[in-house]
Amino acid sequence: MKLKQPPYLFLYLNIISCFLIGINAQETTLIIKAEKPLSQGLRDSLQLQSSYNGFDMVKQKTDTVFLSLLHMGYIDSELRELKKQDDSTYIADFYLGRKYNTLKIYYSKNDFSPKELQKISSQITDTYFLLPFEKTPLSLTKLATIQNQKGNAFARVKLTEIEKDENDELTATLFLDHGNIRTVDSIAIKGYEKFPKSFLKYYAGIKKGKIFDRQKLIKKNENLNSLGFASSTKAPEALFRKDSTIVYFYLEKQNHNQFEGILGFATDEETQKLELNGYLNLQLNNNLNYGEQFLLNYKADGKEQVEFRTKATLPYLFATPFGVSAELKIFKRDSSFVTTEQQLRITYQINPSSQTYIGYRGFESSNLLDEILVGTPIEDSKSKFILSGANYIKNQNKRLFPIKTYLSLDFGLGNRESKKEKENQYLAETRLNNIFYLNHKNSIFAQLTANALFSETYLVNELFRFGGINSIRGFDENSIDASLFSVLNTEYRYQFNESVFAHSIIDFAYFENPTLDLRQKLYSFGFGLGLTTKAGLFRFIVANGSTQEQNFDLGNIKIHVSVTSRF
Repeated sequence: MKLKQPPYLFLYLNIISCFLIGINAQETTLIIKAEKPLSQGLRDSLQLQSSYNGFDMVKQKTDTVFLSLLHMGYIDSELRELKKQDDSTYIADFYLGRKYNTLKIYYSKNDFSPKELQKISSQITDTYFLLPFEKTPLSLTKLATIQNQKGNAFARVKLTEIEKDENDELTATLFLDHGNIRTVDSIAIKGYEKFPKSFLKYYAGIKKGKIFDRQKLIKKNENLNSLGFASSTKAPEALFRKDSTIVYFYLEKQNHNQFEGILGFATDEETQKLELNGYLNLQLNNNLNYGEQFLLNYKADGKEQVEFRTKATLPYLFATPFGVSAELKIFKRDSSFVTTEQQLRITYQINPSSQTYIGYRGFESSNLLDEILVGTPIEDSKSKFILSGANYIKNQNKRLFPIKTYLSLDFGLGNRESKKEKENQYLAETRLNNIFYLNHKNSIFAQLTANALFSETYLVNELFRFGGINSIRGFDENSIDASLFSVLNTEYRYQFNESVFAHSIIDFAYFENPTLDLRQKLYSFGFGLGLTTKAGLFRFIVANGSTQEQNFDLGNIKIHVSVTSRF
């Protein structure tokens, strides 16, 4: 029998333990009272519960209520008594006193200017400003941030001499501990040691000697992600030494070479046969760790229209804001003419977003026709232009759409020489596009392109050529000649996720062709789909274009398929 007693003993102990636990876990009520009735709004602000799990939770909540009252402006409040009414009820007796809604803070103009104080207060004099009492902690944090942006990385802001004045209003004095003003004395790059450092200075605007401002450095660091050939792995960090500040950037190299191909399908109006046109684009970026770019472009529309283009760009020569680019274009239209264009530009980086340039453009065209066609002025000619212009780019850290805003203005002054005469000419080109975000997934893209050539007479082989996937969609590539044209491209975009988006196509254009005495409006409607795959960015576009004199015809539909691969 003695051997069987221990199990019963353990059972009795378990029952008693459960009973004691049940007593300790008994729900407890806390009643808050004061010298005056508490409004329902005040009770809601204190976030009072109907019950608490034991005395410890009641005591903790009582302390929280006391701190909350102080933050609300009841600075005279105190807990008079916390007493037990019965086994499950406690009463916390508070003295509230007067609620102070406003705090008058005296300050020195040597610490903060009235303009800086406008960020936290709307009532400012030369000696003091007023703050809503409950916003005081947040406002002090903002003032400390202002000092941090001035290079006072260790600045501290607090209130002293908190008291009541003769009008029984609450006053305080703003105290600023400046700390040491810090500047960026050294910059180090971790991960991608061969990163072209000129991009830090001129592209991102990160320079030695500038006042240390952590928030600005983080923002500028994000700009580096838009380069494509480098990305940030984490936010920059600073090492503060006694007499210097070192800022560390964490970057890694990204493959940013691109290969793009487009296949277009259309029906020949005469033969009703399916035609194939093509487009190839090769971009080599930063393979030498200099930030250089080499571009090779080839287009053929299946109708003996061929375009070849190559361009090389070298930014920030000798670690200066100056760069250089050289470009060659060759265009051939069946057996009518061939043109050759060379451009040389010297660029200057004004700031991280803006760039200006001066340059030279040489243009030469040859007539390939055996005989002159009436009404088609094509002649051998040469032209020379002095160019100038500027552009503005606002990047964004988005994989599918890295550019939010782009604006370019280009002007040229020159002349054309032909067998007949020498003639002065002027040209102007502009492009503006922007993405308007409705929310995270919905946006509207709008782009305006306008080119104009001003001359007394015009030749067919010197006119601008537009139309196609990169111009007004629904028309063949470079199928429209014009001395003046403007194209408005619009897209409503819906982004399913970071890899897939769909968009509408609504394009409008106007152009003038003086060689044909033609002025016409164009329209294009359609839709497109973009998809990021392992092979690259796949785009599928369907568009139908027509003139103001034509009705929409399904036979005019153009289908464009492109894949942009990165390697």
